Amino acid sequence: MDYGKYKYQLDKKISSKKTSTVKEIKIRPQISDHDLQLKVKHIKRFLEDGDKARVTLFFRGREIVHPELGMKVFDKIKALLIGFSHRIEQEPRLEGNSMSMIIAPGKD
Repeated sequence: MDYGKYKYQLDKKISSKKTSTVKEIKIRPQISDHDLQLKVKHIKRFLEDGDKARVTLFFRGREIVHPELGMKVFDKIKALLIGFSHRIEQEPRLEGNSMSMIIAPGKD
């Protein structure tokens, strides 16, 4: 067997493995229900493709005084993802003027 051909086949096997990327969804605390459902639909599509999804919620101005509004939005997202194979890799946490949560695809 040709050693060059063997080396090429090994490289091809290694490069064919898919790496997981983190896709980001940006939202605001005053998001409407329909817009939130659309964003959750995008999150589901990312998870089906094997990617992680980072949901980032931005506060503007005096909205930062009420971080509980952001937590309510994250709770709605979790409720809409019930029944879908996923796991929360990072719980929502406040970082400056934004909150973020990372959702990873679950075991099928």
